[in-house]
Amino acid sequence: MDLQLTQKHVLITGGSKGIGLACAETFLNEGARVTLVSRDRANLDVAMKALSAHHTAASIHTIAADLREAASGLAVLNNAEAHFGPVDVLVNSAGAAKRTPPEELNPQVWHDAMQAKYFSYIHMIDPTIQRMGQRGSGVVVNVIGAGGKVASPIHMPGGAANAALMLATAGLATAYAAKGVRVNAVNPGATVTDRLKEGFAADARANGISEQEAMKRTTARIPLGRMAEPREIADAVVFLASPRASYISGVSLTMDGVMTPTVF
Repeated sequence: MDLQLTQKHVLITGGSKGIGLACAETFLNEGARVTLVSRDRANLDVAMKALSAHHTAASIHTIAADLREAASGLAVLNNAEAHFGPVDVLVNSAGAAKRTPPEELNPQVWHDAMQAKYFSYIHMIDPTIQRMGQRGSGVVVNVIGAGGKVASPIHMPGGAANAALMLATAGLATAYAAKGVRVNAVNPGATVTDRLKEGFAADARANGISEQEAMKRTTARIPLGRMAEPREIADAVVFLASPRASYISGVSLTMDGVMTPTVF
């Protein structure tokens, strides 16, 4: 299937690792040009080297920025558009709130969770979606997380940030629909990334078990019998970003291996 993404400019936050990097690879496979954003220049350099092994470096641009800072989103957007022109697709995959056992919570942890996840997305979405609306076209896909739908004792601050992003996704989809902009979310469950290891460490501390046991218990609860691979999440993101999904907007797609078999 031709996803009609050739030469489209895709900006991916959190693009140097995990799901974000898998999204970059998949968009490049579809002929898009990709701007990767990460706080860590070293991680961007590693990602650039990996992607350049299979794709022309001229199709890849990297920007180091901390999107927890309010002004950083506009600065990133200006940099990206100066390099590749208007952003056609924004994929937010940056930031993740640390999983924290209840007894370790304090107000700062809640603040940090919102900064790491919610505001890092909003700071990038706000200037980008406004420009998309002015041009009359564009797509935003937010990689959020299933923790915003089902409360977990070790993921309350992060889950709250995720839930807020789901509401923002639906609200922005409604607000910008008439301006030709679509906004959707993908909510991965357990996915094999470095961040997953941090979650297992918190789960292990909260339940007095080993990290290996925490991983085993999580896998046992997944009806599909395994965790997701980043590329599987990326496939859904890229489809939602493409013109093939032209009538899909305001949707939060859960991808958790049927851990939460609910009707929405």
